[in-house]
Amino acid sequence: MVAEPKNAAKAIDALRRGWTISVSGAQQTIGLRAIETAGDTDAASAILLSSSRAATLKLANQYAAADTAQPVMIKRPADMDIARALAIADPALDMRYPMKGPFAALPLPDGAAAQAAMELAREAGLLPAFLVVEPADADVAVSPADVTAFQDAGQLRIAARARLPVSASSDAELVAYRSTADAADHVALVIGKRDSSPPIVRLHSECLTGDVLGSLKCDCGPQLHEALHQIAGAGWGILLYLRQEGRGIGLVNKLRAYALQDQGFDTVDANIRLGFAVDARDFAVAAQMLRLLSVDSVRLLTNNPQKVAGLEAEGVRVAERLPLKIAANPHNAHYLDTKRDRTGHRL
Repeated sequence: MVAEPKNAAKAIDALRRGWTISVSGAQQTIGLRAIETAGDTDAASAILLSSSRAATLKLANQYAAADTAQPVMIKRPADMDIARALAIADPALDMRYPMKGPFAALPLPDGAAAQAAMELAREAGLLPAFLVVEPADADVAVSPADVTAFQDAGQLRIAARARLPVSASSDAELVAYRSTADAADHVALVIGKRDSSPPIVRLHSECLTGDVLGSLKCDCGPQLHEALHQIAGAGWGILLYLRQEGRGIGLVNKLRAYALQDQGFDTVDANIRLGFAVDARDFAVAAQMLRLLSVDSVRLLTNNPQKVAGLEAEGVRVAERLPLKIAANPHNAHYLDTKRDRTGHRL
């Protein structure tokens, strides 16, 4: 059967609406509803959780949950309603609902199907936690191959462009991109007059809290404005504004990570505890954006070696890495130390 990216897109939409999906692997088909949008638990026979959430709930010593790389299915607790299901699913609620369990792990029907469900949750910006229901009731059917095809199928095109004077430079043009994979509209701000030199390029991931609201918990807002001024001062360059909030986990999950940070977890452990990768961003998108602007070599303004590796893996030459230094404040000093010590950021 040919993989269909549109099936995964429909499944992502269904999960966000609280509808049921079925995921068919080689061994079995699983019926699922996202816990945070389900509304009730009446039809649920079990719960599917990420491996990291299962570890937090002390399930790793149970035989059916012994594979720490796989999601874990648990038997429905006898007294479960939607509030209890959310408390089981969301680690940010652990301080409010500390008494949970004991839980009984069940054999995982199909590991590939379960892993695909976790990816669908991330793409939907939802917690990777599901009610297990009858697959016959599904509104949308999807396979792991469909999910992989969806993630590989995101082709960009330039949808519109217009002159946009900004405070850093009155000589700027905003270029908007549309994707075949999702509804995210990435943009590039091209500053100055193009010449034969590699442009200074900044890959900036969307951060509503930092860029718009002036959050002191991160360095995103100051980095954005400093990058614009450095690009303008260099003569010409490009700021790529990537719609990948929260290092790719979405705004709502980022706020859950913030809540976990308030409980004492650093930014890395908060993402892992939620069931996500430390960094789920896709820098191949940035490479596509540059190619559509006929740029194949850049001077990259970044402290993150993963951005260098991500562009070069997609065929964009990084002629030089330029550091971006931002002063710490009392609210983000630990966050900046964590990026340095645990994710390899460097000046």
